[in-house]
Amino acid sequence: MIAPRDEEAIATRLIDAYDRAATLPPITSTHADFTVDDAYRVLQRIEQRRVEQGWKAVGRKIGFTNTTIWPRYGVYRPMWAHVWQHTVHHARDDRATLSLQGLVQPRIEPEIVFGIALPLPASDDPQAMLGSVAWVAPGFEIVQSHFPDWKFTAADCTAAFGLHGALVMGTPLVLTPDNRGTIADLLPRFRLTLSQAGSAVDRGVGANVLGGPAHALAHLRRVLAEQPWAPPVAPGEIVTTGTISDAWPVAPGETWSSDYGELPLNGLRLSFT
Repeated sequence: MIAPRDEEAIATRLIDAYDRAATLPPITSTHADFTVDDAYRVLQRIEQRRVEQGWKAVGRKIGFTNTTIWPRYGVYRPMWAHVWQHTVHHARDDRATLSLQGLVQPRIEPEIVFGIALPLPASDDPQAMLGSVAWVAPGFEIVQSHFPDWKFTAADCTAAFGLHGALVMGTPLVLTPDNRGTIADLLPRFRLTLSQAGSAVDRGVGANVLGGPAHALAHLRRVLAEQPWAPPVAPGEIVTTGTISDAWPVAPGETWSSDYGELPLNGLRLSFT
């Protein structure tokens, strides 16, 4: 555990890097004993300051739920952070344009987004978890790394805003008693295709995300229950559950799209400026 004064100093450095769209050395390069628990305390300090500045939290992102990419990044556990009113964008007719200005080393992640209607149950059963979900939507999370070349530890990226940059959401599918069971069955099985300029770049399956996006939601509930400072997911929040494919670098002038296969969601088309 690092000292509170070090937590405050690290929070200040990360906020400065975010506000200047700058990079900085990994925290663990100067604090070798910096742990994930330390990182969440730093993140709590950052988010308290952001709320004081007028930021409004509207939900959560869960990162590193895709177990197939853990070896690539050297991170072997999920993390969470808040998403904010001004970082969430809604596509029109499943198309959107997003400026990359102010983002550092941005990458795109195709995800499943849930709209929460009821408190999450104390259950790991996917169908029970979906009983608290009002709708499911396609999403692109744009993640960013303030650490050069995307080199970091789990503690580094947890403290650094959970790598969150922006979230673009498409048309939601409302869950009903008639379709909830079908969606619960499809979420681990559907196959996603991520394309750039009309050509497939990557593919993934829903089960990549901790066995399925509803499992990721259950994981978040368990983690929050162990963090007394963190409020549980509340009705009205959105939760984006992590990338189904790898995360891919993006640049101005590019257009990316997603296809959710047999899952009855419209894919998204996102252009960058």
